[in-house]
Amino acid sequence: MTFQAICFDLDGTLLNTIDDLADCMNEALGQLGLPPLSVEQCKLFVGDGLRVYAERAMGPASQDEELLARCIALTRDQYTRRWADKTRPYEGVADLLDELTARGLKMTVLSNKPDNFTKLIVEKLLPKWRFDLVWGESAQRIKKPDPASAKQMAADLGLAPADFLYLGDTNTDMQTAVAAGMFPVGVLWGFRSAQELTDNGAKVLIERPMDVLALLEGKVA
Repeated sequence: MTFQAICFDLDGTLLNTIDDLADCMNEALGQLGLPPLSVEQCKLFVGDGLRVYAERAMGPASQDEELLARCIALTRDQYTRRWADKTRPYEGVADLLDELTARGLKMTVLSNKPDNFTKLIVEKLLPKWRFDLVWGESAQRIKKPDPASAKQMAADLGLAPADFLYLGDTNTDMQTAVAAGMFPVGVLWGFRSAQELTDNGAKVLIERPMDVLALLEGKVA
């Protein structure tokens, strides 16, 4: 296997965002008179965009469209102000990005966060490294697991999807990688289980960011 680029998921892969995501949702739920969630619950609910996160967090109450819209708006408002309170890169991510940069690999980020947030977070929390493309959800892009954005990234960089490793921590990521024709790598430091990752197409599971280097060197089948 020879790879020329890496597509990273953001939440649960490059950055540990779960505490801020949980705090903001719980603030919204509290204002709506709904019960709070644990961080472990939130790990299972995030990854598919804010609306889906709110639907999962609210449970049956999300069937009330007006209440759901309020929850989304409240959570978005909280996150606009508090997104960097606790969010940090995972241990080992900086070393990996340094090494990938030294090797000249192209690096991209593909997230289901809104595009403006995705770009802001990468700029502020990963400022040392150059990413060739950083894309989030927008009116021009369908959310993952639709593979269109991943395929477009490859095309924009003049590469084939098969030239990419795709690193992610959820079923959504693995489904995206498989559908796009990229090599799906499940990361075990994120929000979901090894079983979920393998069930959804992960060809390799890694325990530490620097384990990516073995893949690039062909040491993992």
